[in-house]
Amino acid sequence: MIEAEYKARLSDPEAVRERLRSFGAAEEVRYQDAYFDTADRALNEADCELRLRTITAVGGEQQHLLTFKDAAVEESTRSKPEYETHVSDRKAMADIVARLGYGPFIAFTKQCENFRFNWAGRDIVATVVTVPEIDGTFLELETQVEEDGISDALRDLRSVLAELGVSLDELTTEVYTNAVAESRGL
Repeated sequence: MIEAEYKARLSDPEAVRERLRSFGAAEEVRYQDAYFDTADRALNEADCELRLRTITAVGGEQQHLLTFKDAAVEESTRSKPEYETHVSDRKAMADIVARLGYGPFIAFTKQCENFRFNWAGRDIVATVVTVPEIDGTFLELETQVEEDGISDALRDLRSVLAELGVSLDELTTEVYTNAVAESRGL
């Protein structure tokens, strides 16, 4: 499956949150992300990502996910094929990944508000994101599609952006890992 996605750096996050609340309640969570790569950064060079994520809900419940994102199939939005699975033991999975030759190269936390809704027959996730080491508030708007449906999915996501009052000038392809590394001087 392809994660068809738009990302925006929001000029008015509160207005976007208010509009999103009309679609449903927010799920507030914290993502603890660790990205893995080879010593020569082969995955990064190939535009791929290997991530181990822990999602912590407000009540303390946790779930762990291992995700591999292949190279972007749509450059203007950085939409990528995504393969993801639940993991019961984060430490064991990190050990497995390390034994396969992938070491952690950057880790950071994202504070997120997830809004889940249906638009034009598509399941959409809109996530309002802050990363302590990066200035600003972001919106990630995504849906899962087969590769031949990406154009239609992106069209539908643009209509959601318009409904939320997010302008095309706010769209970005900024990558969190790069922005965090830059803020740390790496």
